[in-house]
Amino acid sequence: MKTIISAALISVAAGSAAFAAPQAIPGSITYDNAAQLQQAPVGSTVLHTFAKGDGRDVNEVYKVNEDKTLSLVTRTISNNS
Repeated sequence: MKTIISAALISVAAGSAAFAAPQAIPGSITYDNAAQLQQAPVGSTVLHTFAKGDGRDVNEVYKVNEDKTLSLVTRTISNNS
C-alpha cells in the first residue's frame, strides 16, 4: 500500500512540474518571438535582466536548446518597488 501511495505522489509531483514552468512575459527574450542564438553552445545558459513597468527588476535564466532556440528555465523578480 505504501508503494502505491508513494508512486501516486511521485506521479502527481512530476505532472505538476510541467505546469510550473515559467511563461514568457512582456520584456522576456522569448515573448512574441522564437529567439535563436547562433554561436552559443547547446546546453549553455543565458542571463537576461530587464525592468518591469512597476520599477522592479526581473532576472531570467534561459537554456540553449539543440536547435539554438531558448527555453525559459527560471525567473526571479525583485521586491523593490
